Amino acid sequence: MSEAHSTPTIPATPFTEAERAAVYRAIYERRDMRHFAGGQVADDVLLRLLRAAHHAPSVGFMQPWRFIRVKSVDLRKQIHALVEEERVRTAHAMGEREEDFMKLKVQGVLDAAEVLVVAMPPGREKHIFGRRTLPEMDIASTACAIQNLWLAARAEGLGMGWVSIFDPLQLAKLLQMPDGAHPLGVLCLGPVDAYYAAPMLQQEKWACRAPLEDMLMDDVWDDSSAVPSNAAAAGKGQTGT
Repeated sequence: MSEAHSTPTIPATPFTEAERAAVYRAIYERRDMRHFAGGQVADDVLLRLLRAAHHAPSVGFMQPWRFIRVKSVDLRKQIHALVEEERVRTAHAMGEREEDFMKLKVQGVLDAAEVLVVAMPPGREKHIFGRRTLPEMDIASTACAIQNLWLAARAEGLGMGWVSIFDPLQLAKLLQMPDGAHPLGVLCLGPVDAYYAAPMLQQEKWACRAPLEDMLMDDVWDDSSAVPSNAAAAGKGQTGT
């Protein structure tokens, strides 16, 4: 019988009540921001945020995230244009909600202090651990890194918005990504004058947060109490961010 490997540990010291409250406050007050106040993000703060993102969990410890800091004003303008092109296409696909969608502010690329593009590198197929039957776990892992950055930004008093309205192939070409790399988000980051009291899409009556009870099931799938899909279109079945 082989000897089990010993894994180093740290004490399971509980958080204080104030520390727990701070974690939950960041979660509940995080917002997908679209309105920014210009200004700057100090380099040491930006590094803290990126370290927080880099400490996200990832399947098989594959760490599939890469961050491109967009410093060029010209590149920002081109990214903004890509988003605007896709915004129009998305609006056309909305059918009867096209006009309402076009009224929404969907990006802050030209206004935010910092713009980061999060992408996954090529060669992800070699990571089999945890992905043999669920290859999309590279996306899930990268989303965890984005969420870490989002919560850390809120704790630093900054706003962040995740923009996903763009053609990934065009953005990859614009930023000279290698074949197989896949951009997952354009992150707008920086100071804000105020945070939305509720998710912006909820405030704009586009959608609202569904009751948690509608998401819970015991033992087997049971959607007998789920919100009908047409209710989501009426703004009753989706969550904003």
